[in-house]
Amino acid sequence: MKNRMVVICVATSVLALPFLLVGCDRQVSKTQSSSVSSDGTVKSKEKTVTQTPDGTVTKTEETKTTAPSN
Repeated sequence: MKNRMVVICVATSVLALPFLLVGCDRQVSKTQSSSVSSDGTVKSKEKTVTQTPDGTVTKTEETKTTAPSN
């Protein structure tokens, strides 16, 4: 009975360890801006910088343009 509990505890620990060691991405900065032109078109920009647990930095830039409906 004790050996079975030890085996179960060790197996659970081995399966859970990778999930505990993997971290989440950390958001370093986020910038949002928008502008409206004279014809009513809205331009939005969003820049995001994230850092992974291994130190890799990723920069993402997203641009959206929305035209007014007539």
